[in-house]
Amino acid sequence: MSIIIALLVLSVLIFFHELGHFTAARFFGVKVEVFSIGFGKKLLTKKIGDTVWSISAIPLGGYVRMKGQDDSDPTKVSYDSDSYTTKTPLQRIVILLAGPFANFFTAFVLYFAVSQIGTHLSPVFNYAKYMPATIGSFAPDSPAKQAGLDINDTIVQVNHIKIEDWEDIGEAIQTTNHTLSLTVLRDGALMNFHFAPVIQTQQNKFGEEIERKLIGVGPLVTQEKLHFSLLDGVRFAWNETLYASMLIFQSVEKLVTGAIGADKLGGVLTIVDVTAQASNVGIVALFLFTALISVNLGVLNLLPIPALDGGHIIFNLYEWLRGKAPSEAAMYYMTVTGWGLLLSLMMLGLYNDINRLFG
Repeated sequence: MSIIIALLVLSVLIFFHELGHFTAARFFGVKVEVFSIGFGKKLLTKKIGDTVWSISAIPLGGYVRMKGQDDSDPTKVSYDSDSYTTKTPLQRIVILLAGPFANFFTAFVLYFAVSQIGTHLSPVFNYAKYMPATIGSFAPDSPAKQAGLDINDTIVQVNHIKIEDWEDIGEAIQTTNHTLSLTVLRDGALMNFHFAPVIQTQQNKFGEEIERKLIGVGPLVTQEKLHFSLLDGVRFAWNETLYASMLIFQSVEKLVTGAIGADKLGGVLTIVDVTAQASNVGIVALFLFTALISVNLGVLNLLPIPALDGGHIIFNLYEWLRGKAPSEAAMYYMTVTGWGLLLSLMMLGLYNDINRLFG
């Protein structure tokens, strides 16, 4: 059952992505010939207006085929008034951006839903931002403990930088060169402390070894659910959508530069497996993972690979700036190369998935 839920989640996210393209295309008067969820043999089809809506046998993707635009053959163009080809480069860019935007918006809605349902602290989102800056534990040989700080002290300033949450503490500590100046709230009174942090080598979220300044404190963690008002829920949804987007952009950058090994690349099996596990935990976990996958789809589709939305955006930016489109031959070869790269990445992800799932 969990596998079916995972496939449904993936299909819904693909549907919203393609619906973004469809809505923007129709807004600009472009005829949409096919709206398909999945690839391969069509299982269900229904023509509504000028569009054939279909569900296909392989639920691992989808596409919107607009008049005058065909990724399988970029030389198939049309110069009718309702064609994608005849629209301005800016209009085409908006149509292309609408798909990833729909994914980001879907993630935003899911994060907002989680904020209203209530959630425990979780590594699936930037939980340090929602923990109070209150000390709950000390590390061995903690500089903070040696300086006189105590459990339940709330840090309100570091180097005269105002502290709102636990995340702020780590960021502020890194700004010091020598001695830290901390102001804490203890039993209603403000107290000042001055001491030097220690420098230790740690692994960041990408597995890279980095040097960080530390004061040897841990947060006061509660088991109570986080609850948000409507306005705070909107802030939570915005912050988490932005945080997830930046995290995935950074992950892609690390992968390209080699900081992250190619063996860390996951494919559709990993997505289905993790989503299935999340569905077994509960609706909140499922929503959080679905939001993360939705942001993934949005970011990855913006990569400048000719077979993806990002690649088409680059083509249209070129036409907008140069006043002429790339040649049909160049478009064809770059698109074929893009498909080759995309399929290679998919096969690598599948290979890694099989290694992870079956050893």
